[in-house]
Amino acid sequence: MAVKLTGKQQHFARAVASGTMTQSAAYREAYSASNMSSASVRVEASRLLADPNMSLTVKALKAANEVAIQAQSLSDRDRVLESLRKWMTSAEPMDSNKLRAAELLGKSVGMFKEVTETVSIDRDAESISMELERRLGSLLVTSPETEPKVLDSESESFH
Repeated sequence: MAVKLTGKQQHFARAVASGTMTQSAAYREAYSASNMSSASVRVEASRLLADPNMSLTVKALKAANEVAIQAQSLSDRDRVLESLRKWMTSAEPMDSNKLRAAELLGKSVGMFKEVTETVSIDRDAESISMELERRLGSLLVTSPETEPKVLDSESESFH
């Protein structure tokens, strides 16, 4: 069922749905508001948007704008990818354009994303303390080969 709006109401709805202006600015653009105060314009714009037919129209226009933006974005992406593929296949084997086109195509599909995984283990203070003591103990244990030599005054002397 089509909602019947006047020409000024349709203009207001399109201006609000565009997202580029405030409700008051949209009201001033669609209606003759030169003799109205700012407060009156805000009140009238708010009343107009409170109308169920108007709010449905604005929502429908916003949804249509989103669909158009997404379609344009996909279309642009497809054209860029098509151009990159063409440059990649038509360039000379050692051409830097070919390499760059391949690189950009790879980036567009996420081939060059580095993933770093961090694993975190929650431990209490006591378990950390025990682990530190164990590690320090293993470092302080000396073997016969690494045992420090003590210089005896009778056996060796430094003069």
